[in-house]
Amino acid sequence: MNSRSRIDSLLLAGFCAFLFFYGLAQFGLIGADEPRYAQVAREMLQRHDWITPTLGGQPWLEKPPLYYWQAILAYKVFGVSDWAARLPSAVDATLLVLAVYFFLKRFLSGVELDGALIVASCAGIVGYARAASTDMPLAAAFGLGMMGWWGWRATAKRIYLVQFFFFMALGMLAKGPVAPFLAFLVIAIYAAAVSEFRFVVKTFWLPGILLFCAVALPWYVTVQMCNPEFFREFVIEQNLGRFSQNLYHHVQPFWYYLPVIVLALAPWMVFAIVGFVEAVRRWRLQRKLRETDLRYGFTVFACSWLTVPVVFFSLSQSKLPGYILPAVPAGGLLLAAYLRERLEQSASKTPSRPLVVLHALFAAVPVVPALLVAYLVTQRRIPGGQPLFAALALAIILCLGIALTLLRGGGFRMLRFITLIPVVLIVGTVLKLASSAIDETLSARPLARKISAIETQPLPLAIYHVPRELEYGLTFYRNQLTFSYAWGTIPSQEHLLVAPENSQLEIAKLLAGRRVSFLGHYPAQRVDYFWVAGANTSRGR
Repeated sequence: MNSRSRIDSLLLAGFCAFLFFYGLAQFGLIGADEPRYAQVAREMLQRHDWITPTLGGQPWLEKPPLYYWQAILAYKVFGVSDWAARLPSAVDATLLVLAVYFFLKRFLSGVELDGALIVASCAGIVGYARAASTDMPLAAAFGLGMMGWWGWRATAKRIYLVQFFFFMALGMLAKGPVAPFLAFLVIAIYAAAVSEFRFVVKTFWLPGILLFCAVALPWYVTVQMCNPEFFREFVIEQNLGRFSQNLYHHVQPFWYYLPVIVLALAPWMVFAIVGFVEAVRRWRLQRKLRETDLRYGFTVFACSWLTVPVVFFSLSQSKLPGYILPAVPAGGLLLAAYLRERLEQSASKTPSRPLVVLHALFAAVPVVPALLVAYLVTQRRIPGGQPLFAALALAIILCLGIALTLLRGGGFRMLRFITLIPVVLIVGTVLKLASSAIDETLSARPLARKISAIETQPLPLAIYHVPRELEYGLTFYRNQLTFSYAWGTIPSQEHLLVAPENSQLEIAKLLAGRRVSFLGHYPAQRVDYFWVAGANTSRGR
């Protein structure tokens, strides 16, 4: 290993460690998906069942098992915890970044470190690398598979096609048939754009198809045998139903994913868009000249890879931000290809002033919400006075520093270095200044600890009209089934109850004839918690 490779290795290790792994336990699991997926993996571990995902002891067949398998392994090594539940996504993001580095080193040498760090620092990658969810496993598997396909297209070596089919099978195990379906669309659109339809036919290589089936199908066959309802629930409802109907109330306008993909590519969105436009312009020129250039063919492939998930999921009736995460690595690769072309033209090539100003602005502005996020999540407003002025002053300083560095001789060679400064600052600021506020306001972890601290013995827990995020969070942190009064499941035995603040009168009506004691108030999430006597042990209140 030469000195440059050692430096690259140290930089990649350092940035991946900081961006993906550092502070994974700073705040608890948030949202509904994180604690739910973490609890499913725990139940599979406790039951020693690697086939049927369960939640509360009942089959939970919404997602395939790849994330659950990874979380089970993390639990086995490190014990069950929220940070261990997030570990699979951090590992998958690291593998994706390393794959980008080696891919670029092989096919676009000279910008391999730039491209890898660009992908690593995209907001979408950093965010989902820190989430206990199925989105990053899919994005990593899909990314490694698509890079494998291009490796085969560029070299005709079947080992790359093996890589493609293997990781598409893992994508199938990560989130279902969407992985191979999107891959086929990307390849077909690329082939149509460059008039290379023969590669579509050649992709259907029998040994590769057999490999795909050998990796992906055993779990699908086995889980169907164990759970006859699997096909209806997973294929019909969770895949076809989510796409064609708004079953889960995730409706968004058709254009929703345009701002989402732009934000997911932050802080690189300006030059990623420029790279996309330049690739389209080059493709149109080459098509007129009827020329085929492998290097620029890759940019067409990257454009197809970036565009297909955005367009496909824009047609879906159910939209969530994580759906288009597989497109983000393509944006990083496209920018790397654009950067390589500019560096080849001149070692000191300077971007145009308007692009530099826009890039500096979009790279620096996120510092403001990062510094104010504690106010935003606790007070739900933008503070005035000194905090706001300090955040704006820092953003202006960063913006000027980035712009001057790029315009005064740094050029494209300094683009990666100077842009990573605000990225590191933003991630560090959120973890240092806002993690406590996020934990108290958005996670069930602090409330679960408060309840456990006053228990003399473990009791069943019920909820009444609280957000499902809190319900699933309490289920994970207490590792027990949470009963819901709203569904008519009021436990007859002694139990604890979490309900919205000032709901004592409603609770008294629901529990007429049972003794209820107020235990405490949790102001950060505006809920109260109570002790409820068993139905046969109390009269009156």
